[in-house]
Amino acid sequence: MAKAKKTKSVAPLTGAVGRRKEAVARIWIRPGSGKISVNKKDVNSYFDTSFNIMTASMPITLLPVGKKYDFAANVKGGGLNAQADAIKLGISKALLEVDETLRPTLRKFDLLTVDSRKKERKKYGQRGARRKFQFVKR
Repeated sequence: MAKAKKTKSVAPLTGAVGRRKEAVARIWIRPGSGKISVNKKDVNSYFDTSFNIMTASMPITLLPVGKKYDFAANVKGGGLNAQADAIKLGISKALLEVDETLRPTLRKFDLLTVDSRKKERKKYGQRGARRKFQFVKR
């Protein structure tokens, strides 16, 4: 049997964490050509819509510096939209760790703002977070 070739992995330059709703994305940056892999899959095969692909890769498309690095993302929790937003925030934070001069540009495109909205919990005596049971007069 032939042995599988081991690819020499380059040590990551830096890492960052992005969060959105219940999704948590851990991002690792390595020198490369601007590719994004999500849970060891290509970003185009992981996400099902072009909107999610565009959202996840927004910091790379807006900044010319993003084409110099490869990004590996480990994502857990949430739905695909929340995961794409978490990856976007994580990539932005990781690029900021590499080059602090990118902060004004990232701020201008609102890429460092954390969207802290979460699902509101269900309250007792109600059908949901805000929905009440139907009122019966008689």
